[in-house]
Amino acid sequence: MLVSARPVVVWCAAVVVAAGCSHAVGGRALRAAPAIDDESQSPVDVETLMLDQSQMRAITGAGDHLTIIPSMDGKVRVDIDQLAKTAPPQCQWIFEETHTFGPDVEEFHKTTFQNPPRGGLISEGAAAYRDAATARRAFDALLPSSTAAARRRWDRCSSVTGARHRTRCRCDPATAAVVTTA
Repeated sequence: MLVSARPVVVWCAAVVVAAGCSHAVGGRALRAAPAIDDESQSPVDVETLMLDQSQMRAITGAGDHLTIIPSMDGKVRVDIDQLAKTAPPQCQWIFEETHTFGPDVEEFHKTTFQNPPRGGLISEGAAAYRDAATARRAFDALLPSSTAAARRRWDRCSSVTGARHRTRCRCDPATAAVVTTA
């Protein structure tokens, strides 16, 4: 059986090129670093609680002007101490996410959106807990703060940020969610 020399030459050239373009590297393979919520014991994925950008655009009426602020879309709770210090006591919790969601958070996500033409901001945040009892404790601990803020005249809370804050609290099994809007 005759074999054409051309395919053999092409295959040999491909092997030589592949061998010449590869080299061994010393060391050992490591797993990727775990994500913040990889060890979560919560039965709820906070991502399923968050509204997506199109839903936020629809409920705010901002349309395409409503965009996510990239540096304010995260999975780590952040306290803005400077704003909390200058806010009236009933409004401080709005700037203290560790107080708002409590110490037993398994998963967390907060996103802040902006509407540049109107100068508005709206944030949504959700936390998931290992069980319903833990979520209920976090929610119950938040109620006095959110109730006090709701009873306070909004112009007093808005003096800190130049905007009015509205707060909606919700508790589902193993989940307490707070949404603060400006």
